[in-house]
Amino acid sequence: METEREILDIVGVGFGPSNLSLAVALEEHESARCGEPVAFAFFERQPRLGWHRNMLLPSAKMQISFLKDLATFRNPASRYSFISYLHERGRLPQFVNNQDFFPTRLEFHDYLEWAEAGFADRVTYNVEVTGIRRPAGAGPGPLESVEVVVRDTRGETSAVRTRNVVVSTGLVPRMPIGIGRDDRVWHSSEFLERFRAMDPRRLRRIAVVGAGQSAAEIVRHVYDELPHAEVSAILPSYGYSIADDTPFANQVFDPAATDEYYFGSDRSREAFWRYHRNTNYSVVDDEVIRALFQRAYDDEVAGAARLRFVNLARAEQVKRIGDEVRISVHSLATEQVSDLDVDLLVCATGYDVMDPAGLLGDLDVHCLRDAEGRHRVERDYRLVTSPELRCGIYLQGGTEHTHGLASSLLSNIAVRSGEIADSLVGRRTSPQTVS
Repeated sequence: METEREILDIVGVGFGPSNLSLAVALEEHESARCGEPVAFAFFERQPRLGWHRNMLLPSAKMQISFLKDLATFRNPASRYSFISYLHERGRLPQFVNNQDFFPTRLEFHDYLEWAEAGFADRVTYNVEVTGIRRPAGAGPGPLESVEVVVRDTRGETSAVRTRNVVVSTGLVPRMPIGIGRDDRVWHSSEFLERFRAMDPRRLRRIAVVGAGQSAAEIVRHVYDELPHAEVSAILPSYGYSIADDTPFANQVFDPAATDEYYFGSDRSREAFWRYHRNTNYSVVDDEVIRALFQRAYDDEVAGAARLRFVNLARAEQVKRIGDEVRISVHSLATEQVSDLDVDLLVCATGYDVMDPAGLLGDLDVHCLRDAEGRHRVERDYRLVTSPELRCGIYLQGGTEHTHGLASSLLSNIAVRSGEIADSLVGRRTSPQTVS
């Protein structure tokens, strides 16, 4: 007979900012303060907490206010707020005197690591969740719990039983169609580590594909770091478009906007995307746009142009010729195709949203979908399931179609995690064991 095993209340798949914020919300939940702690554990495939580590460029700043941290919008008195972090680090007066709502990404990442230290005993790193399945020996009735299968670095697997799963596996890097990655063709998600490993003398011509914030920041970084190099920015638009971060536009990231989107009509949801995509997608901060334009202008004055903007164009194919990369560039203005030879191509072409179907395996058949084949999601971010699956499956990401723009962004992370925590605790049953 097996040794009795506790059934956890919650297992979190992934431990980036979203599930870290959830851990904070669970610790601060009223049930925990009343002496009824929730039994939870998180599993993360990275060796330690990491948030876009390869885009922590020295000059890169956050695009949201420091107040949109892990906890403040849910609990302004939280010990895990960015203000608490600054106070503990001894930098609160200096930060205030700096008069800037937007810390650098490096500092914000340090804040995340500071907060993560409080949960080290409930996170297992260097393991990959390979699936979620029906528990061994489960009867034919409705499933109240599931097993989360975990594989370590040695290839050994184990299973943890839980009543609820929160999936937060992050985004999937997207490359241009027909272009694959290699040692000279990168996605922005791997930029900094690969760039630091290169001999800068071997990089004389660099091309960056993309029209968003990451693309523009990489262009600025390589231009500044490699004064001997020519940098080409390949853009599908006529230059970079500015991100709308004005007060009225920013209201689409307010917690109340999630309700308006979720309970809105198809027409109102379409209007959200049509009018407000420019708050987040394929847009760049004003400061970065002006900095790049100034560099290009200064080059022109000096008669030594190193920064080239290939506007209204797409990179369609690449061919390796020794250490060179030959890019087939399709002009959307003339429909002509020309070759551009470079030593390095960086594709800052965004990400695809996570799809939980692979993890759910055979259980996905119990997760209901809408007319367009997308998972249906409750307001509390729980997948809508058939009566056969009573275990809660929650998503932190991949819910833009139901919850709107802010559903996977840091802007609403504290409130979102608080709502999930409320739902999880509300669904909790008395402790059980299974043999």
